[in-house]
Amino acid sequence: MYKHILLFITLSVLSSHSIAAKKISPEHVNGATTVNTQEAKQLFDQGVIFLDVRSNRDWEAGRIPGSKHLELKKVYNQESLSSIASTSDKLVIYCNSKGCMRSSKACKKAVEWGYKNVYYYRLGYPNWQSHGYAVE
Repeated sequence: MYKHILLFITLSVLSSHSIAAKKISPEHVNGATTVNTQEAKQLFDQGVIFLDVRSNRDWEAGRIPGSKHLELKKVYNQESLSSIASTSDKLVIYCNSKGCMRSSKACKKAVEWGYKNVYYYRLGYPNWQSHGYAVE
């Protein structure tokens, strides 16, 4: 009986540690507006600039049509961002869903660099695709 209780406690601790280890992006980024998929589509239809900050491999596998690509870890910086958008342009930043931290980090930096119209598309490319919206 004691061994079963000890096993249960051990498995519970390991399970909770595993859950805690998974990264979940923040729901909001200070200075940015969080948008859902329908709101992102409305911005897309208005011709707003979409910025994909995913890895090169993910970008090559598919993207929201017309998106610009600045890989967060190797290419994304103030200079590269200014080459595709001015600080007054509307800018939708996305990555691979709420399990991906890249878009929240990119939004935070854009706001720090003085961008005023940053939209944080937390649900990202997979959600866009699952809604049946155009991809390339």
